[in-house]
Amino acid sequence: MRPFTYLRVKSPAEAAALAAQVNGSRFIAGGTNLLDLMKLDIETPTHLIDVNGLALDRIEATPEGGLRIGALVRNTDLAADARVRKDYALLSRALLAGASGQLRNKATTAGNLLQRTRCPYFYDTNQACNKRQPGSGCAAIGGFSRSLGIIGVSDACIATHPSDMAVAMRALDAQVETVRPDGSTRVIAIADFHRLPGNTPNIETTLAANELITAVTLPAPLGGTHIYQKVRDRASYAFALISVAAVIQPDGSGRVALGGVAHKPWRVETAETAMPQGAKAVADQLLTGATPTPENAFKLTLVERTLASVMAQARTHA
Repeated sequence: MRPFTYLRVKSPAEAAALAAQVNGSRFIAGGTNLLDLMKLDIETPTHLIDVNGLALDRIEATPEGGLRIGALVRNTDLAADARVRKDYALLSRALLAGASGQLRNKATTAGNLLQRTRCPYFYDTNQACNKRQPGSGCAAIGGFSRSLGIIGVSDACIATHPSDMAVAMRALDAQVETVRPDGSTRVIAIADFHRLPGNTPNIETTLAANELITAVTLPAPLGGTHIYQKVRDRASYAFALISVAAVIQPDGSGRVALGGVAHKPWRVETAETAMPQGAKAVADQLLTGATPTPENAFKLTLVERTLASVMAQARTHA
């Protein structure tokens, strides 16, 4: 790990302003992803700004009937919150499907959204990776790609986003609140927050330089049956081959988002109109334009079968 300086701050605005003043700054909270990447010399910040002391660790009701989740709410606390378990069970189940209990105790809401890919070529600094070193190439293309993306990929990158929580947030139409170095704030729809790789896979979100996430808000509860089903190579502490986050209403309508298939949580709202027609009709529209590799083409079938399982579970709970 390379040397770095460290400072605690007292407010979100101070954190963003300081990051803009000191080159090489990064925000740190739980550190469950950033510190690992620093040890591997993938992330090399020269200055860490500790945001743990900020009052961003609360879950509060909004005037619109939803919830405002502070950026520093730990994954364990969010999954266990009675309001989340009752009205946003999809989110609670997604959080419990990810990582270990120890990691959930440290990982934060904002950090979970900002996780970097688990592509093996990104983690191996001896391999070409446009996400890690822009312009170096993508060793995953033509390499071992079983766990990697099948849709929304590009000639520069076929990595997937690793977060379970973000997939649930996408299905729930969450919004991300931020503060910028000049003190101004904005709200970003979760649909617009993560980017597809294109020619710049190193740019993973629509956050501006030194912009700090302060909260994530959920709209009023949707009702319906909430299911998060994750398919992985082993029963625990493994990233998704594919995952399905669904909210299904008694009449068969609903919402579906996928994990493990793209550079961002994958949702196609127009595909949801086909839900009364069954899993195949939805999967066909969700995955229109998919370009899998020979090693991960099985994900096309796996999405359809997992979605069929989710829809069958919803019918039993209707």
